[in-house]
Amino acid sequence: MLKSLSEITLGEIVIVESITHPYLSNKLIEMGMQAGTELELLYKAPFGDPIAICMHGSLISLRLDEAKHIHVTSLPI
Repeated sequence: MLKSLSEITLGEIVIVESITHPYLSNKLIEMGMQAGTELELLYKAPFGDPIAICMHGSLISLRLDEAKHIHVTSLPI
């Protein structure tokens, strides 16, 4: 099921399908996020924004308005 990164729950591991924001996609691709990349949601701020994800062993913080442009699917069990 395709959903945005802003919709996943704490501890959920997902795979990136696409990044639809034109400027954000360039920045994230330079950091190593592309289709097929595995992400895990580690933290949410007290009011839910920003979020922290683990990607390739690195901790990355994203705002929810950025995360909604990253489409992901759940990791098959």
